[in-house]
Amino acid sequence: MLEHPSPIADPRSLVDLAGRIRSWGAELGLQQVAIADCELAEAETRLLDWLARGRHGDMDYLERHGTKRSRPAALVPGTLRVVTARMNYFPPGARDAEEVLADGSRAFVSRYALGRDYHKLLRARMQKLADRVTEEVGEFRYRVFTDSAPVMEVELAAKAGLGWRGKHTLLLDREAGSYFFLGELYTDLPLPVDAPQSGHCGTCAKCIEVCPTRAITAPYELDARRCVSYLTIEHKGAIPVELRPLMGNRVYGCDDCQIVCPWNRFARPSGEPDFAVRNGLDDATLVELFGWSEAEFNERLAGSAIRRIGYERWLRNLAVGLGNAPGSDAVIAALRARAGHPSELVREHVRWALGRHGFFP
Repeated sequence: MLEHPSPIADPRSLVDLAGRIRSWGAELGLQQVAIADCELAEAETRLLDWLARGRHGDMDYLERHGTKRSRPAALVPGTLRVVTARMNYFPPGARDAEEVLADGSRAFVSRYALGRDYHKLLRARMQKLADRVTEEVGEFRYRVFTDSAPVMEVELAAKAGLGWRGKHTLLLDREAGSYFFLGELYTDLPLPVDAPQSGHCGTCAKCIEVCPTRAITAPYELDARRCVSYLTIEHKGAIPVELRPLMGNRVYGCDDCQIVCPWNRFARPSGEPDFAVRNGLDDATLVELFGWSEAEFNERLAGSAIRRIGYERWLRNLAVGLGNAPGSDAVIAALRARAGHPSELVREHVRWALGRHGFFP
């Protein structure tokens, strides 16, 4: 925690420490570690404009902390540098994503959510990295984050040279693509910073063209209100009717813009056991998942990022997928079994889905 004055001021010692931090990160299973300063003025301007246009939808938390998101020292007083790290997550052995998307009877779950929730794992690694620094230099000021606070993680990672922001707004790296998580260590140590990468998207627009709901409105611009990941994960209410047919069988997140990205040819599978596929979620049918009871949902998805959305939204998403699925007796029977569900949110999406198959109340 940020409670003590910085213990190091000698530039040569700081350069040596920065190199050690990178080595310790590799030993801890982090694929890359780099260091950024805290200057995010341009990113702040873009963020405030994006928020002013309402493109964040009902993600009110993006506004709640004001400029603390873009001013690290305002969030954690004394912060001078951000040590940022990436950890690959692509699950080895998962069924090919394009094959799942092409089979309308199956449920597509974003590749990052097929295994255990990454937050605790990555946070623990970043904490261990901070502990190694403490062992080396004594007490120093720091805080660890893994998507757990108002942090502009992609901007900071880009400043540190972990990659560049692609046209889909995700971070890209020539050697790793985009299938990785990011973690941060805010610190008062005046470490030397790394140089950013130049962008390498060129004239490619595959991510823009493939987006099923046209949520990528222009290069480097995303309207979250249309994004399938937002609709299936962040959005708490009814999914806009006009967007439901465009969602296909995507029931938790959407990887289309990553799947078509040429740089993901170089993405490497994760060696972390926690990120391995669980519960057959890489190849499960919509009918099978829709049949889970709430107890089964909670038990099977314990420790999964999916459990965060809750059973009600899980059924809402699956109902949309079933409405878009090829018609069959199994699909209709599954939907009818939920027609009287206690949640109006679920019932309304089931009615819509049955209507798509020609069955009306």
